Amino acid sequence: MSTTVFSSSFNAEFDANGQEFSLAGVIRPRSVDEIAASISMLKGAIDDVRGVLYINVKRLVQMNNTAFQAFARVVLDACRARSDLRFVVVTSSVVGWIERMFTHLNRIEPRITVEVYDSKFYPGQAFVEDMSFIPILRTQTKMTWRHERTILPRHGMRPGIVMADICCGIGDFAMLVKKEFQPTRVVALDHSKTSLGYARDMAASFGIADIEYTYGDASEMLLEDNQFDFVTCRHSLQIFNRPIVLLKELYRICRPGGRVYITNEKNSHCLGEPRSRSIQWTYNEVAKLFSHFDMDVEFGPKSRRYLVDAGFDEIIMESFMVTNLDGDPQDFADVIAAWENVYAGEMAVKRGDPPEFIERFRQGFSDHIFAALHPRGYSGWPVWAASGRKPP
Repeated sequence: MSTTVFSSSFNAEFDANGQEFSLAGVIRPRSVDEIAASISMLKGAIDDVRGVLYINVKRLVQMNNTAFQAFARVVLDACRARSDLRFVVVTSSVVGWIERMFTHLNRIEPRITVEVYDSKFYPGQAFVEDMSFIPILRTQTKMTWRHERTILPRHGMRPGIVMADICCGIGDFAMLVKKEFQPTRVVALDHSKTSLGYARDMAASFGIADIEYTYGDASEMLLEDNQFDFVTCRHSLQIFNRPIVLLKELYRICRPGGRVYITNEKNSHCLGEPRSRSIQWTYNEVAKLFSHFDMDVEFGPKSRRYLVDAGFDEIIMESFMVTNLDGDPQDFADVIAAWENVYAGEMAVKRGDPPEFIERFRQGFSDHIFAALHPRGYSGWPVWAASGRKPP
Protein backbone atom coordinates (compact mmCIF):
# COMPACT_ATOMS: atom_id res chain seq x y z
CA MET A 1 0.00 0.00 0.00
CA SER A 2 1.30 3.46 -0.84
CA THR A 3 0.04 7.05 -0.79
CA THR A 4 1.33 9.97 -2.82
CA VAL A 5 1.21 13.74 -2.64
CA PHE A 6 1.95 15.60 -5.89
CA SER A 7 2.78 19.26 -6.36
CA SER A 8 3.96 21.22 -9.38
CA SER A 9 7.64 20.67 -8.62
CA PHE A 10 7.92 17.66 -6.32
CA ASN A 11 6.14 14.64 -4.97
CA ALA A 12 6.12 12.76 -1.68
CA GLU A 13 5.17 9.10 -1.34
CA PHE A 14 4.83 6.64 1.52
CA ASP A 15 5.14 2.91 0.88
CA ALA A 16 3.72 1.22 3.98
CA ASN A 17 4.92 -2.25 2.94
CA GLY A 18 8.51 -1.12 2.51
CA GLN A 19 8.31 1.41 5.38
CA GLU A 20 9.76 4.01 3.03
CA PHE A 21 8.93 7.72 2.76
CA SER A 22 10.23 9.22 -0.51
CA LEU A 23 10.81 12.80 -1.66
CA ALA A 24 11.60 13.69 -5.27
CA GLY A 25 11.93 16.85 -7.34
CA VAL A 26 12.47 20.44 -6.20
CA ILE A 27 11.15 21.50 -2.78
CA ARG A 28 11.52 25.24 -2.30
CA PRO A 29 8.50 26.51 -0.32
CA ARG A 30 8.26 30.11 0.83
CA SER A 31 6.48 28.91 3.97
CA VAL A 32 5.85 25.57 5.67
CA ASP A 33 2.16 25.86 4.78
CA GLU A 34 3.01 25.08 1.14
CA ILE A 35 4.30 21.61 2.10
CA ALA A 36 1.78 20.91 4.87
CA ALA A 37 0.35 17.86 3.08
CA SER A 38 3.79 16.25 2.77
CA ILE A 39 4.62 17.01 6.40
CA SER A 40 1.33 15.44 7.43
CA MET A 41 2.14 12.34 5.32
CA LEU A 42 5.53 12.02 7.07
CA LYS A 43 3.89 12.23 10.48
CA GLY A 44 1.37 9.58 9.44
CA ALA A 45 4.18 7.35 8.20
CA ILE A 46 5.95 7.67 11.54
CA ASP A 47 2.77 6.64 13.36
CA ASP A 48 2.38 3.59 11.11
CA VAL A 49 5.88 2.09 11.15
CA ARG A 50 7.81 0.01 13.65
CA GLY A 51 11.56 -0.37 13.81
CA VAL A 52 12.98 1.59 10.88
CA LEU A 53 11.52 4.27 8.62
CA TYR A 54 13.51 4.77 5.43
CA ILE A 55 13.55 8.29 3.99
CA ASN A 56 14.46 8.03 0.30
CA VAL A 57 15.87 11.26 -1.13
CA LYS A 58 17.87 9.82 -4.04
CA ARG A 59 15.86 11.81 -6.57
CA LEU A 60 15.54 15.01 -4.57
CA VAL A 61 17.09 17.65 -6.83
CA GLN A 62 16.80 20.70 -4.55
CA MET A 63 15.54 21.49 -1.04
CA ASN A 64 15.67 24.91 0.60
CA ASN A 65 16.27 25.54 4.28
CA THR A 66 12.58 26.11 5.02
CA ALA A 67 11.72 22.61 3.80
CA PHE A 68 14.73 20.97 5.42
CA GLN A 69 14.00 22.50 8.81
CA ALA A 70 10.35 21.44 8.63
CA PHE A 71 11.06 17.80 7.75
CA ALA A 72 14.03 17.61 10.14
CA ARG A 73 11.93 18.89 13.03
CA VAL A 74 9.35 16.13 12.51
CA VAL A 75 12.06 13.45 12.46
CA LEU A 76 13.89 14.80 15.52
CA ASP A 77 10.65 15.11 17.51
CA ALA A 78 9.77 11.51 16.59
CA CYS A 79 13.16 10.26 17.82
CA ARG A 80 12.57 11.94 21.17
CA ALA A 81 9.03 10.61 21.47
CA ARG A 82 9.69 7.06 20.19
CA SER A 83 12.68 5.17 21.60
CA ASP A 84 11.78 2.16 19.41
CA LEU A 85 12.17 4.01 16.11
CA ARG A 86 15.19 4.56 13.86
CA PHE A 87 15.47 6.61 10.66
CA VAL A 88 17.67 5.73 7.69
CA VAL A 89 18.10 8.49 5.10
CA VAL A 90 18.88 6.85 1.74
CA THR A 91 20.70 9.15 -0.66
CA SER A 92 23.16 9.00 -3.56
CA SER A 93 26.57 10.54 -4.17
CA VAL A 94 24.98 12.28 -7.17
CA VAL A 95 23.14 14.53 -4.72
CA GLY A 96 26.01 14.91 -2.26
CA TRP A 97 24.60 18.04 -0.65
CA ILE A 98 21.84 15.88 0.85
CA GLU A 99 24.39 13.68 2.58
CA ARG A 100 26.00 16.76 4.13
CA MET A 101 22.67 18.18 5.30
CA PHE A 102 21.33 14.99 6.84
CA THR A 103 24.63 13.90 8.37
CA HIS A 104 24.25 16.95 10.58
CA LEU A 105 21.10 15.34 12.01
CA ASN A 106 23.10 12.23 12.91
CA ARG A 107 25.34 14.37 15.09
CA ILE A 108 22.26 15.62 16.91
CA GLU A 109 20.47 12.26 17.07
CA PRO A 110 22.44 8.98 16.54
CA ARG A 111 19.24 7.11 15.61
CA ILE A 112 19.19 9.04 12.33
CA THR A 113 21.73 7.53 9.93
CA VAL A 114 22.60 8.24 6.30
CA GLU A 115 23.28 5.53 3.71
CA VAL A 116 24.80 6.45 0.35
CA TYR A 117 22.99 3.97 -1.86
CA ASP A 118 25.64 3.89 -4.57
CA SER A 119 28.13 1.95 -2.44
CA LYS A 120 25.62 -0.89 -2.06
CA PHE A 121 24.25 -0.78 -5.59
CA TYR A 122 27.70 -0.82 -7.21
CA PRO A 123 29.50 -3.51 -5.15
CA GLY A 124 32.23 -4.00 -7.77
CA GLN A 125 32.69 -0.34 -8.60
CA ALA A 126 36.29 -0.15 -7.38
CA PHE A 127 37.30 -2.90 -9.79
CA VAL A 128 35.60 -1.59 -12.92
CA GLU A 129 36.60 2.03 -12.33
CA ASP A 130 40.34 1.34 -12.05
CA MET A 131 41.82 3.88 -14.47
CA SER A 132 44.61 1.49 -15.46
CA PHE A 133 41.82 -0.44 -17.19
CA ILE A 134 41.10 2.42 -19.65
CA PRO A 135 43.33 1.22 -22.54
CA ILE A 136 41.71 -2.21 -22.33
CA LEU A 137 38.21 -0.77 -22.24
CA ARG A 138 39.04 1.08 -25.45
CA THR A 139 40.39 -2.11 -27.03
CA GLN A 140 37.29 -4.06 -25.97
CA THR A 141 35.02 -1.45 -27.54
CA LYS A 142 37.08 -1.48 -30.73
CA MET A 143 36.67 -5.26 -30.94
CA THR A 144 32.94 -5.33 -30.17
CA TRP A 145 32.22 -2.34 -32.43
CA ARG A 146 33.06 -4.44 -35.49
CA HIS A 147 29.98 -6.49 -34.63
CA GLU A 148 27.75 -3.85 -33.05
CA ARG A 149 27.86 -1.37 -35.92
CA THR A 150 26.02 -4.02 -37.96
CA ILE A 151 23.76 -5.14 -35.12
CA LEU A 152 22.58 -1.74 -33.88
CA PRO A 153 20.30 -0.83 -36.83
CA ARG A 154 18.39 -4.08 -36.31
CA HIS A 155 17.66 -2.92 -32.75
CA GLY A 156 16.42 0.54 -33.71
CA MET A 157 19.51 2.70 -34.18
CA ARG A 158 19.11 5.20 -37.03
CA PRO A 159 20.14 8.75 -37.93
CA GLY A 160 18.26 11.64 -36.34
CA ILE A 161 17.21 9.97 -33.10
CA VAL A 162 17.54 11.25 -29.53
CA MET A 163 19.75 8.80 -27.67
CA ALA A 164 21.05 8.12 -24.15
CA ASP A 165 24.08 5.96 -23.36
CA ILE A 166 23.73 4.98 -19.70
CA CYS A 167 26.81 3.74 -17.80
CA CYS A 168 28.83 5.20 -20.67
CA GLY A 169 32.19 4.63 -18.97
CA ILE A 170 35.00 6.29 -20.89
CA GLY A 171 32.56 7.45 -23.58
CA ASP A 172 34.11 5.70 -26.59
CA PHE A 173 30.87 3.94 -27.62
CA ALA A 174 28.94 7.23 -27.58
CA MET A 175 31.59 8.81 -29.82
CA LEU A 176 31.49 5.90 -32.28
CA VAL A 177 27.70 6.06 -32.48
CA LYS A 178 27.77 9.82 -32.96
CA LYS A 179 30.21 9.54 -35.86
CA GLU A 180 28.55 6.51 -37.50
CA PHE A 181 24.82 7.15 -37.07
CA GLN A 182 24.51 10.90 -36.43
CA PRO A 183 21.81 11.03 -33.73
CA THR A 184 20.53 14.57 -33.18
CA ARG A 185 21.23 14.39 -29.45
CA VAL A 186 23.37 12.11 -27.27
CA VAL A 187 23.30 12.13 -23.47
CA ALA A 188 26.04 9.94 -21.98
CA LEU A 189 25.70 9.28 -18.24
CA ASP A 190 28.06 7.56 -15.82
CA HIS A 191 28.73 7.33 -12.10
CA SER A 192 32.51 7.73 -12.37
CA LYS A 193 33.71 11.33 -12.49
CA THR A 194 37.15 10.16 -13.58
CA SER A 195 35.74 8.19 -16.51
CA LEU A 196 33.60 11.15 -17.55
CA GLY A 197 36.61 13.46 -17.41
CA TYR A 198 38.48 11.10 -19.69
CA ALA A 199 35.45 10.87 -22.01
CA ARG A 200 35.19 14.66 -22.33
CA ASP A 201 38.91 14.95 -23.09
CA MET A 202 38.72 12.24 -25.75
CA ALA A 203 35.65 13.78 -27.38
CA ALA A 204 37.41 17.14 -27.52
CA SER A 205 40.48 15.56 -29.10
CA PHE A 206 38.26 14.10 -31.85
CA GLY A 207 36.50 17.42 -32.37
CA ILE A 208 33.17 16.16 -31.00
CA ALA A 209 31.56 18.86 -28.89
CA ASP A 210 27.88 17.92 -28.76
CA ILE A 211 27.78 14.79 -26.56
CA GLU A 212 26.23 15.70 -23.21
CA TYR A 213 28.41 13.85 -20.69
CA THR A 214 26.47 13.73 -17.43
CA TYR A 215 27.33 12.56 -13.93
CA GLY A 216 24.57 10.43 -12.44
CA ASP A 217 23.44 7.36 -10.56
CA ALA A 218 21.93 4.93 -13.09
CA SER A 219 19.57 3.54 -10.46
CA GLU A 220 18.00 6.97 -9.80
CA MET A 221 18.68 9.17 -12.81
CA LEU A 222 17.83 12.85 -12.69
CA LEU A 223 16.55 12.60 -16.26
CA GLU A 224 12.96 13.22 -17.31
CA ASP A 225 10.53 10.48 -18.25
CA ASN A 226 9.84 9.45 -21.86
CA GLN A 227 12.49 11.55 -23.61
CA PHE A 228 14.82 9.19 -25.54
CA ASP A 229 14.14 7.26 -28.75
CA PHE A 230 17.00 4.85 -28.09
CA VAL A 231 18.70 4.00 -24.77
CA THR A 232 21.86 1.92 -24.58
CA CYS A 233 23.45 0.26 -21.56
CA ARG A 234 26.40 -1.94 -22.44
CA HIS A 235 28.20 -4.48 -20.22
CA SER A 236 26.67 -2.87 -17.14
CA LEU A 237 23.63 -4.81 -15.93
CA GLN A 238 26.01 -7.67 -15.17
CA ILE A 239 27.92 -5.62 -12.59
CA PHE A 240 24.86 -4.36 -10.67
CA ASN A 241 23.47 -6.42 -7.84
CA ARG A 242 19.87 -5.39 -8.71
CA PRO A 243 19.71 -5.21 -12.51
CA ILE A 244 15.91 -4.96 -12.61
CA VAL A 245 16.15 -1.60 -10.79
CA LEU A 246 18.43 -0.26 -13.50
CA LEU A 247 16.26 -1.70 -16.28
CA LYS A 248 13.20 0.04 -14.87
CA GLU A 249 15.08 3.34 -14.97
CA LEU A 250 16.04 2.71 -18.60
CA TYR A 251 12.37 1.97 -19.29
CA ARG A 252 11.31 5.21 -17.56
CA ILE A 253 13.50 7.53 -19.62
CA CYS A 254 12.73 5.77 -22.93
CA ARG A 255 9.81 7.26 -24.85
CA PRO A 256 6.82 5.02 -25.67
CA GLY A 257 7.65 3.17 -28.86
CA GLY A 258 11.39 3.64 -28.32
CA ARG A 259 13.85 0.87 -27.60
CA VAL A 260 16.40 -0.01 -24.92
CA TYR A 261 19.52 -1.88 -26.09
CA ILE A 262 21.75 -3.85 -23.69
CA THR A 263 24.83 -6.01 -24.04
CA ASN A 264 26.09 -8.50 -21.47
CA GLU A 265 28.34 -11.53 -21.30
CA LYS A 266 28.46 -15.16 -20.24
CA ASN A 267 32.04 -15.52 -19.15
CA SER A 268 31.87 -19.27 -18.51
CA HIS A 269 31.43 -19.61 -22.30
CA CYS A 270 34.77 -17.94 -23.08
CA LEU A 271 36.75 -20.52 -25.00
CA GLY A 272 40.07 -21.27 -26.58
CA GLU A 273 41.95 -23.98 -28.42
CA PRO A 274 44.51 -25.40 -27.75
CA ARG A 275 44.50 -25.85 -23.92
CA SER A 276 40.73 -25.69 -23.80
CA ARG A 277 40.26 -27.54 -20.49
CA SER A 278 42.42 -25.12 -18.51
CA ILE A 279 40.70 -22.14 -20.17
CA GLN A 280 37.24 -23.53 -19.46
CA TRP A 281 38.06 -24.12 -15.78
CA THR A 282 39.32 -20.57 -15.32
CA TYR A 283 36.29 -18.88 -16.85
CA ASN A 284 33.93 -21.02 -14.79
CA GLU A 285 35.82 -19.67 -11.79
CA VAL A 286 35.53 -16.10 -13.13
CA ALA A 287 31.74 -16.43 -12.95
CA LYS A 288 31.95 -17.67 -9.35
CA LEU A 289 34.33 -14.85 -8.43
CA PHE A 290 32.01 -12.16 -9.75
CA SER A 291 29.07 -13.79 -8.00
CA HIS A 292 30.98 -13.45 -4.72
CA PHE A 293 30.94 -9.68 -5.27
CA ASP A 294 27.22 -9.66 -6.21
CA MET A 295 27.89 -9.34 -9.94
CA ASP A 296 26.62 -11.70 -12.64
CA VAL A 297 28.88 -12.11 -15.67
CA GLU A 298 26.58 -14.93 -16.79
CA PHE A 299 23.84 -12.36 -17.45
CA GLY A 300 23.87 -12.42 -21.27
CA PRO A 301 21.35 -15.22 -22.01
CA LYS A 302 19.11 -13.95 -19.18
CA SER A 303 18.55 -10.66 -21.01
CA ARG A 304 15.23 -11.59 -22.56
CA ARG A 305 13.68 -12.59 -19.24
CA TYR A 306 14.82 -9.38 -17.56
CA LEU A 307 13.57 -7.19 -20.40
CA VAL A 308 10.14 -8.83 -20.27
CA ASP A 309 10.00 -8.50 -16.48
CA ALA A 310 10.80 -4.77 -16.80
CA GLY A 311 7.79 -4.26 -19.12
CA PHE A 312 9.35 -4.30 -22.60
CA ASP A 313 7.85 -6.07 -25.59
CA GLU A 314 9.04 -6.95 -29.12
CA ILE A 315 12.27 -8.34 -27.71
CA ILE A 316 15.16 -8.80 -30.16
CA MET A 317 18.05 -10.94 -28.98
CA GLU A 318 21.22 -12.17 -30.63
CA SER A 319 24.76 -13.10 -29.69
CA PHE A 320 28.16 -12.68 -31.28
CA MET A 321 31.62 -14.04 -30.57
CA VAL A 322 34.53 -11.63 -30.29
CA THR A 323 37.63 -13.57 -31.34
CA ASN A 324 41.34 -13.34 -31.96
CA LEU A 325 40.45 -13.18 -35.65
CA ASP A 326 38.73 -9.78 -35.19
CA GLY A 327 41.75 -7.74 -36.21
CA ASP A 328 45.11 -8.02 -34.49
CA PRO A 329 45.28 -11.14 -32.23
CA GLN A 330 47.52 -9.15 -29.89
CA ASP A 331 44.57 -6.88 -29.09
CA PHE A 332 42.63 -9.85 -27.79
CA ALA A 333 45.68 -11.09 -25.90
CA ASP A 334 46.02 -7.68 -24.25
CA VAL A 335 42.39 -7.79 -23.15
CA ILE A 336 42.86 -11.23 -21.58
CA ALA A 337 46.01 -10.05 -19.80
CA ALA A 338 44.06 -7.15 -18.31
CA TRP A 339 41.31 -9.53 -17.16
CA GLU A 340 43.97 -11.65 -15.47
CA ASN A 341 45.45 -8.67 -13.64
CA VAL A 342 42.09 -7.60 -12.21
CA TYR A 343 40.38 -10.95 -11.68
CA ALA A 344 43.29 -13.12 -10.53
CA GLY A 345 44.95 -10.16 -8.86
CA GLU A 346 42.85 -7.65 -6.98
CA MET A 347 39.53 -9.50 -6.93
CA ALA A 348 40.81 -12.97 -6.01
CA VAL A 349 43.07 -11.53 -3.33
CA LYS A 350 40.21 -9.52 -1.87
CA ARG A 351 38.07 -12.67 -1.77
CA GLY A 352 40.87 -14.35 0.20
CA ASP A 353 41.79 -17.06 -2.31
CA PRO A 354 44.88 -19.16 -1.44
CA PRO A 355 48.07 -18.87 -3.54
CA GLU A 356 47.67 -22.32 -5.11
CA PHE A 357 44.19 -21.40 -6.40
CA ILE A 358 45.40 -18.08 -7.79
CA GLU A 359 48.29 -19.83 -9.56
CA ARG A 360 45.90 -22.22 -11.33
CA PHE A 361 43.48 -19.35 -12.00
CA ARG A 362 46.23 -17.34 -13.69
CA GLN A 363 47.30 -20.33 -15.75
CA GLY A 364 43.93 -20.42 -17.50
CA PHE A 365 44.33 -16.81 -18.60
CA SER A 366 47.88 -17.55 -19.80
CA ASP A 367 46.54 -20.48 -21.79
CA HIS A 368 43.83 -18.28 -23.29
CA ILE A 369 46.51 -15.81 -24.40
CA PHE A 370 48.52 -18.72 -25.84
CA ALA A 371 45.47 -19.79 -27.87
CA ALA A 372 44.87 -16.22 -29.07
CA LEU A 373 48.43 -15.86 -30.36
CA HIS A 374 48.94 -19.39 -31.65
CA PRO A 375 49.12 -19.42 -35.48
CA ARG A 376 46.50 -22.17 -35.58
CA GLY A 377 44.71 -21.18 -32.34
CA TYR A 378 41.30 -19.75 -31.62
CA SER A 379 40.04 -17.67 -28.69
CA GLY A 380 36.51 -16.44 -28.17
CA TRP A 381 34.57 -14.12 -25.87
CA PRO A 382 30.75 -14.33 -26.22
CA VAL A 383 28.52 -11.27 -25.97
CA TRP A 384 24.71 -11.14 -25.98
CA ALA A 385 22.97 -8.11 -27.49
CA ALA A 386 19.29 -7.62 -26.71
CA SER A 387 16.72 -4.87 -26.97
CA GLY A 388 13.11 -4.30 -26.08
CA ARG A 389 10.45 -1.80 -27.06
CA LYS A 390 8.64 0.34 -24.51
CA PRO A 391 4.99 -0.21 -25.45
CA PRO A 392 3.30 2.86 -27.03
